Amino acid sequence: MAQFIRLFTLILMVLSTTVVWSADPLELDKALKIGTGKTTVIEFTDPDCPYCRKAYQYFLTRPDVTLYIYFNPLSSHHDARQKALYILSADDRERAYAEVMSGLYDSVPPPSGDDRGMKLLDEQVAIAKRMGIAEVPLFMIYGRIIKGFDPGKIGALLPPKK
Repeated sequence: MAQFIRLFTLILMVLSTTVVWSADPLELDKALKIGTGKTTVIEFTDPDCPYCRKAYQYFLTRPDVTLYIYFNPLSSHHDARQKALYILSADDRERAYAEVMSGLYDSVPPPSGDDRGMKLLDEQVAIAKRMGIAEVPLFMIYGRIIKGFDPGKIGALLPPKK
């Protein structure tokens, strides 16, 4: 009986997510790619969003996932755009992402960005706007959308950890 309840709960969680109906394919070459896992997860994030940072910590435990990250800094997070710009301008974007998401630049400003990073950030924000994404974090997994960081819903869509 307990197994049935767990399975039923998982099915309800998966069904409660939104299905993606996008006519335009995402431009993954414009995203920050993190990892080399077999499962693709697309994330729209803000470097100062506390729930986005929880998601960052969660995905550190999932080497089976490749993240494609688009920055969509919220205007209420005054330093988020500068942090995203730093990440997208860095030679080692994965390291810069880890620095920012771990809070290294919460008390001090990040290094300056460059024109290349600014262009990419503007493109990512435009992608989010075109898709009607105004909130973060937002995840796309196997054609489903999860709004907000909900480890239960995310975990239900990902393969079991090995």
